[in-house]
Amino acid sequence: MKKANMENKEKKNTARASSFKAGKGRATSGGPASPTKKSTARRTAQKTARKPVQQADETRFARSRDILSTPEIMSPFEVDTRRKNQSAAKKTPAKSFSSAENIDKYYDEIIDAAVTDILSPALTGNSSRRAATQKPVETPKPAAAKQTAKKQTAKKPSPSVEKAVTATPDSCRRLAKVAGAKIKIIPLGGLNEVGKNMTAIEYGDDIIVIDCGIGFPNEDEMPGVDLVIPDISYLEANVSKIRGIVLTHGHEDHIGAIPYVLKTINPPIYGTRLTLGIIENKLSEHTLSHKPDMRCVKAGDTIRLGASFAVEFIRVNHSIADACALAISTPLGLLLHTGDFKLDLTPIEGEMMDLTRLGQLGAEGVLMLMCESTNAERPGYTPSEKKVGQSLEMIFTVNKDMRIVIATFSSNVHRVQQIIDISARHGRKVAVTGRSMLNIVRAATELGYMTIPEGVLIDISEIKRYKPSELTLVTTGSQGEPMSALYRMAFSEHNQVTLGQYDLVVLSASAIPGNEKLVNRIINELKKNGVKVINDAAVEVHVSGHACQEELKLMMGLTKPKYFLPIHGEYKHLAANRDLAVSMGVEERNAFVTEIGKIVEIDEKGARFGGTVQSGVVLIDGYGVGDVGNIVLRDRKHLSQDGLIIVVAVVSEHSSLILSGPDIVSRGFVYVRESEELMDEVRMTAADALSSALDRSGSDWYEVKNKVRDDITKFIYSKTKRKPMVLPIIMEV
Repeated sequence: MKKANMENKEKKNTARASSFKAGKGRATSGGPASPTKKSTARRTAQKTARKPVQQADETRFARSRDILSTPEIMSPFEVDTRRKNQSAAKKTPAKSFSSAENIDKYYDEIIDAAVTDILSPALTGNSSRRAATQKPVETPKPAAAKQTAKKQTAKKPSPSVEKAVTATPDSCRRLAKVAGAKIKIIPLGGLNEVGKNMTAIEYGDDIIVIDCGIGFPNEDEMPGVDLVIPDISYLEANVSKIRGIVLTHGHEDHIGAIPYVLKTINPPIYGTRLTLGIIENKLSEHTLSHKPDMRCVKAGDTIRLGASFAVEFIRVNHSIADACALAISTPLGLLLHTGDFKLDLTPIEGEMMDLTRLGQLGAEGVLMLMCESTNAERPGYTPSEKKVGQSLEMIFTVNKDMRIVIATFSSNVHRVQQIIDISARHGRKVAVTGRSMLNIVRAATELGYMTIPEGVLIDISEIKRYKPSELTLVTTGSQGEPMSALYRMAFSEHNQVTLGQYDLVVLSASAIPGNEKLVNRIINELKKNGVKVINDAAVEVHVSGHACQEELKLMMGLTKPKYFLPIHGEYKHLAANRDLAVSMGVEERNAFVTEIGKIVEIDEKGARFGGTVQSGVVLIDGYGVGDVGNIVLRDRKHLSQDGLIIVVAVVSEHSSLILSGPDIVSRGFVYVRESEELMDEVRMTAADALSSALDRSGSDWYEVKNKVRDDITKFIYSKTKRKPMVLPIIMEV
């Protein structure tokens, strides 16, 4: 009560001061203001104006903390204040990683420069940007600032996306410890493969899921399959324990399975604005029986998930905006999941990776580092995205008279932004084609991640109004995907675009392992049509979004984990990353290379492998989810390799005599008109087998069909050394 009275008195004083300062000349009582009251109010206003902004923010936070008494709700201002105090106490955060003996001199210079760029108070531009990003408690704005804020409100996600409630440091420290419980790290995808990333972490009665991605099928092993998603049988069996799906960024191999997973489970989904914006576009193409629960976060936020987990989002650089690493607090210690990352000292938009926070976490103690491994075999550093801009600038300058078609990943918003900016400088109009490219450009523009100069972007249907030298086309299909926009252009199947000798195609992407044949097929077809092609092998028109060896060593040196688990990559990538961790001081017995479904357990006694769960793949074919299994794939491969023979006959129900046929239909085996003699022999073999089976088995149609199938298979193999699928169809009348 006493505290409430003091707050009310302070509010009244502030109101009086504001009233006099605005020149109203009246006291709060409504009567004429006396000189004594005027002077008192003036002194109060001056005293209030001299207070530091920090003190004002702390006062407001104290009030909000009293109102929001739930332990899981906080203002992230307290987290920000705590981090600043820790940084000031350390004075030189670079010491947290300068002791690593294996980091060379150039490596030290890069890191020192990066940390100085973050911490130096002289760099007011970077400091203000960081404050604007991480500080949620805002000081009072003048009228003009309020109008600006209203304009920015339109860029927020649609009303179906809620702002996530952040957690207080106290609530993070009060995680429920369960006697005898272990942390279980359960990979459900992303190991020994590229894509399909998904990991579950379990402690006690709580499970959180990190990422939910798709993979692309191997055409030789999975004919006709469109997509591959993780098997979530374990999650479906423990759906009551799931506290949320936490997303690191918006690439398909991390979010693509969301629409399919939400058909069986519906936990809250946490992600940054762009990530959730992309998911909203994807969900619009699917029909769900419930409304997804999506909650928006930003780098620097901490959320509480259940009694056992608190997750902090940490800014990293990647080939898509709004990428984050995850610091997962548990009752037994901190788990750090890097997501996909790279160290870009000159990013196109936003800030560089939050090295300061990573160093602080390393000083506080990291129990396990789960680190991406995609480029673990590549030495050195990954180049900055600005390198691509320089190469594209040169290409536009040299090829002024040609229409330029650039294929890249649709999710690489920064790459597309550079293409649009360069086109505008060279007086070109830009047309976008490809469904995923259109969706992401629309979402990124609405959310403020892309800025398109007025009059530059045109519809693909308008390109015939302009000369080739006035056009740039941005398209999907950099991986050679069948039916993508570039694929249809290459094979002259696109409705609006026909490529020829006055076109230049730039493949601004490297082929994902397994897609090399598809990419080469498109390149060959383009060159047949006289199109000039530039790819990454010729000019530096692509840089990876993944960390190379020195950046991985930086992550390890900053965080100093006790245990290490490489993720995201084939086995060779995981093994190379483990070797890097051992070279950086992680004990070899504490570095684990696991596989999908194989659990890694951590308790107070140590870490070890701890059994398996059901895992694998679920195949997506059209609208079907999981209805294509091993038997269907076996039949498809059989048909694709040896073809099909159909035997059709009509048999009397009473006398068991053949009334019609057997007739032979061949598909994918031999051309009937050129193999009539062989087909006649197959027909006679089928008739003999059918008569023999009817005499012996009567109307046991299962035995009859098996007899016909076996005899024809043996005969055809003796003649051709091939085994087509034989399908007997026997009708009874």
